Amino acid sequence: MSERSLSRNIVEQIALLVKSGDLAAGEHVRSQYLADRFGVSRSPVREALEILVRQGLFDQKENRGFFVKDVPSWDLAEPVSDVAKPSETEEDYQRLAEDWLTDKIPSEVAEGWLRERYQVTKTQLSAMLMRAVREGWAERKQGYGWRLLPVAKTKEAFEQIYRFRLLIEPAAMLEPGFAPDSMIINEQRRIQSRMLETGIKRLPAEHLLHNGSLFHEELIKMSNNPFFLLSLVRVNRMRRLLEYRSRIDRKRLVIQCQDHLAILDLLERGEVREASEAMRRHLSGALDSKSPIAWSQSQATRESC
Repeated sequence: MSERSLSRNIVEQIALLVKSGDLAAGEHVRSQYLADRFGVSRSPVREALEILVRQGLFDQKENRGFFVKDVPSWDLAEPVSDVAKPSETEEDYQRLAEDWLTDKIPSEVAEGWLRERYQVTKTQLSAMLMRAVREGWAERKQGYGWRLLPVAKTKEAFEQIYRFRLLIEPAAMLEPGFAPDSMIINEQRRIQSRMLETGIKRLPAEHLLHNGSLFHEELIKMSNNPFFLLSLVRVNRMRRLLEYRSRIDRKRLVIQCQDHLAILDLLERGEVREASEAMRRHLSGALDSKSPIAWSQSQATRESC
């Protein structure tokens, strides 16, 4: 993908963040934050922001940066289809992930072999592999080649991830250093409420999955124990691999958002122990829906919890 095409793709992703309520009108948007979120350098992000300024959707203030404008153009008129054509890089990445899930490629591979298989440039392959590294299922071998890791590759591994989360997420709320953060609570309430209003029906699956993971990562951050957060981020990235071949259960997402909002209400009232128990029930429900029997019956239907 060319630099210009990448910038145009980022324009669309930024627009989705605004339309979904992740970025609010008047909010200061840092290019480094977006670069980290999209896994790219700051150069195409800055170019994308400049495009949005020219379109009248962002303000650029001298020595202050970029700000979201409150304009009707942000209204999302039509639902976004889960089967909308992905970008070229996204399509190549999904092919790589699917091939690994279905054992069509070996666990140790050379870059030349991968470039020939997927007919991509060195730059495109690098982007694909770096994303696999970020999501926890690939690593560079010492000296030469790549190793693909057998994480969250089966329904059993997916279930093990949820059992691990059942242990750490409720426990994190009972840590001595746990302290409800009003800024996190208010921001997550805004995102979850916006999803219930319009987002679940209209946003693409990738965005819904991100919002679900973000909710749990932001809450565990309040434990002030970095090891809880690091562990959750790691397993969330691992489970993404199986989600590439699944469909989003949008009806189930309504229940999950309601659960999320109820947990936020408990935390805001200072009822931390009750919030911990609510989190346990919430994750138990998600685990039950992902049992081996449910998995085969629903053809691996999953949601964004």
